[in-house]
Amino acid sequence: MSAAVTVLDVDPFDLPDWLGEREVTWSSDSGLRTGHLVAGRLTGSGPEAAPVLPCDLLAVDEAYPEPVTDAPLRSRTHQAWRHGQLHLATYDGRLTLLVPGTGFDADLVLEALARLAMAVGASPERYAVHLRIGHR
Repeated sequence: MSAAVTVLDVDPFDLPDWLGEREVTWSSDSGLRTGHLVAGRLTGSGPEAAPVLPCDLLAVDEAYPEPVTDAPLRSRTHQAWRHGQLHLATYDGRLTLLVPGTGFDADLVLEALARLAMAVGASPERYAVHLRIGHR
C-alpha cells in the first residue's frame, strides 16, 4: 500500500444524520471502468439546500502494481462483507466504501450502497445510484 495514503475506520454513527433521514443519491464522478477506486458523492434531497458528501468506492483486493490496502484492512473488509455489512473508512481524506474485489460493476455498486443505507438506519429503497460507465 502506498505510504502516502491514510486510511482511518469510520463508524456509521459518526456520519451525517441526513444519510438516514432523507432520500439519498450516490453519483459517480468517474466511470466504473476506471479501476479499483471510483470517485463519487452522496447527495441528499429536501426542500432546503441539498447536502453533499464526497464518497468513493474502493475495491480492496487490487494488488497491481502494488496493493491498495494492507492485509489487515482487506481482512476486515472481507469479514464485514461476509456478515452482510460494509467497511467504512476515510481513504486519503474522503469517506470510502470498502468492498471485496478488484473493480466494480453495477451490481456491486448497488449492493455497497444498500449496505451503506442499512448501516445508517435507512431503507435501501431510499437510496438511488447514478453511474458513469466510461473509462475516465
